[in-house]
Amino acid sequence: MSEVVERWGSRRAFIIAVTGAAVGLGNIWRFPWMTGENGGAAFLMLYVVFLVLLGLPVMIAEIMIGRAGRRTPIQALTHLARDAGKSRHWGWLGLFCGVTLFFILSFYSVVSGWSIEYLVDALSGHFASQSPQEIGSAFDAFLASPGRVLFNHTLFLFLTMSVVALGVGGGLERLNNLLMPLLYLLLVLLVGYAFTTSGFTAALAWLFMPDLSALTPMAIFNAMGHAFFTLAVGAGALMTYGAYMPDDQSLPRAVVTVAILDVAVALMAGIAIFSIVFSQNMAPDSGPGLMFVTLPIAFADLPGGALWLGAFFVLLLLATWTSSINLAEPMVAMLGSLGMARWLAAVLIGVGVWLMGLPSALSFSIWSDVRPFGDMTLFDLATTLPIDIMLPIGGLLIAFFAAWVMEGTRASMAIGAGERFYRHWRAVVRWVSIPLLVVVLVGFFLS
Repeated sequence: MSEVVERWGSRRAFIIAVTGAAVGLGNIWRFPWMTGENGGAAFLMLYVVFLVLLGLPVMIAEIMIGRAGRRTPIQALTHLARDAGKSRHWGWLGLFCGVTLFFILSFYSVVSGWSIEYLVDALSGHFASQSPQEIGSAFDAFLASPGRVLFNHTLFLFLTMSVVALGVGGGLERLNNLLMPLLYLLLVLLVGYAFTTSGFTAALAWLFMPDLSALTPMAIFNAMGHAFFTLAVGAGALMTYGAYMPDDQSLPRAVVTVAILDVAVALMAGIAIFSIVFSQNMAPDSGPGLMFVTLPIAFADLPGGALWLGAFFVLLLLATWTSSINLAEPMVAMLGSLGMARWLAAVLIGVGVWLMGLPSALSFSIWSDVRPFGDMTLFDLATTLPIDIMLPIGGLLIAFFAAWVMEGTRASMAIGAGERFYRHWRAVVRWVSIPLLVVVLVGFFLS
């Protein structure tokens, strides 16, 4: 179980890479529709609370394990547990994280494929001549077409695994350095455009003036799951990136920077999207179709709507591409640690994820009647299981390992972190994050 030899080329590269893993569907697709369905600012308030009390402390714990172990998640957990005189079976947590990543990427690729389809339609002006009913029907027709959905699912996975096959320096780092600044530039332009619309003030009120009566138990579970999903916490990806982390980098400072950049994307996307929605007097609680139905309808009547809608889908595609690449890397690294060539590992993971994505891709067409749990479709199951269940469980076990099992955690955080910060982090993880995770998970299973 030798240490990994690859490292990020700089501290900036590490921050961009972790931000690339965090920023994606969770920020631009899931955050707006979850916020719309769960009370607007009330959901945002819960999300920020869980981000501070759960997301950030567990994020530090996960990167810390990777940095201390300098191995793939399975090997790092096994190695550190053995050094602490604890059971080697902690290595199974690394496998659990890999399975979680596998499930996430399977539906992630399907939804990201939708953005390819809609990017082409938006730039061609396809929506400009259609009525709201026709735009809504077009989305349903697209989902009901197995061939079109599978083609885009396949294309997106090919784009993802091609970059991963090139390695950390040649693939991930180079693409992250190119695309992440472009993503933020697009967001700033879109928020600037939103400022000129009549719905800008209403969007700010919707996002930043909470109505506590809108809070529900399900909103609490959704906010917790989203705090983990949007930071890519609990699935081992950050453990892998911690193994590549430069020796002289401040862990707390890097984590806080990533969290700020991640939340900034979600807020800017929310402001831009809800400004357009409210300017057209449309409902914000449109669910998963907010990006693919509501926005095309709203932009259809606006000057230059096709161009700005195209910019939205370019933004979504860039975010999901960088995120999926960073989600696939830990799985490829795990196979690589067994002596497998990187390109072969990328091919095997890509084929496996493609196959696992079939239920999500076909749940709106030929498998639409397959509902294993009441009204829950296969797509609903594919998103709920990893996000609301597996990520929190993985985060709970990672936090417990870092705070109670692993020895030498102080040394892993030593660079750039004082003794007081370390004591506060460990106290928060032990007595706030872990108990809160247990309570919310129990509540979820009992609800």
